[in-house]
This record gives sequence, C-alpha cells and structure tokens, in this order.
Amino acid sequence: MKKIVCLLLIFTFGLSGCEKDDICDANTPTTPRLVIEFYDNAAPTVLKPVTNLKVVGVGKDDTDAIIFNEGGTSVTKYLTSASKISIPLKTDGTSTSYKFIFNATSTSPNTDVLTFNYTTQNVYVSRACGFKTTFTLNPRDNTANSGLIKTDPAADGIWMLNTNVVTSNIELENETHLKVYF
Repeated sequence: MKKIVCLLLIFTFGLSGCEKDDICDANTPTTPRLVIEFYDNAAPTVLKPVTNLKVVGVGKDDTDAIIFNEGGTSVTKYLTSASKISIPLKTDGTSTSYKFIFNATSTSPNTDVLTFNYTTQNVYVSRACGFKTTFTLNPRDNTANSGLIKTDPAADGIWMLNTNVVTSNIELENETHLKVYF
C-alpha cells in the first residue's frame, strides 16, 4: 500500500511541474511598423493614393524592396497604389532611411529619401512572445517633423511637399505616425 501511495505522490508531483505549451497568440502586439498616410496637398484632409509607390531601404538593392503584394510578380509585388502603408524600422539601430519612389514603373520616377532618427526600448510582452521593440522619434529641432529628415538624392524634385509627424511614440500599428502631403 505504501508503494502505491508513494507512486501516486511521485506521479502527482511530476504532473505539477508540467506546463502548457507557450504559444504567442497571433493577435498579440509585437514590434510595430511605422504607419504612413498620404494626403492631397491641395486638400489636406483628403487621403490620396500614391501611384506605383516603391519603398527601398537606402543601400539596398531594388529587388530587396518592401513587399506590398505577396502574390504579385517580380515587379508588382514591390508596388502599391495605396494611401496608407506600414514600414519597419531597424530594431538594432537608431536610424532607418528609405527611398520612396513615386511612379516607380515610369521612365522618369521621382525619388525622395526619408530618414527616421529614434531611440528604442525593449518591452516585455510575455514568456511566449518575448520582447517587442518600441520607438520614439528623436527631436531634431522644434518643428513638427522631429526625428525626420527628408532629402532628394536624385535631384528630380521633391514629390513629398510636406510631412507631419502625428505621434513620435511608435508603440502600436493601429494609429497613424506620419502624414505625407503631395
């Protein structure tokens, strides 16, 4: 009888050490991407789709651009004509630069570069999901575009006429962080 009780106790203690599998729920917020909305410069409250927009990291090859259409061809998967996009920022640095190519499929595309300067913070999510990184755009000056530098490397004329940082804290993807007027 003592052997059976001992065996039951060992079995019970053995089960108490087991834990359910840790799986990160797909709905759990992870490292957010920067959300950009495009507006008509003539009517600043009207969203405006960008014709054949291609976004490529500075120093990256054009075939390493951000994929907007998973099922697209080798050309169209990198293009979007949306009025709202989401792009990732580097989690292992304090600056990310992207080329925004307007009308990328034309014979005379227009390229502007946006550089985002920021600080990062790792935030614990859960044991299953680990950490996520949040970003805070660095104040560059006292303007509304703190943490953002815009350049025209191709000297083809700036197509992004105005930019406005809506929120400098990038913690979620369900809000707009940057508005671009063109």
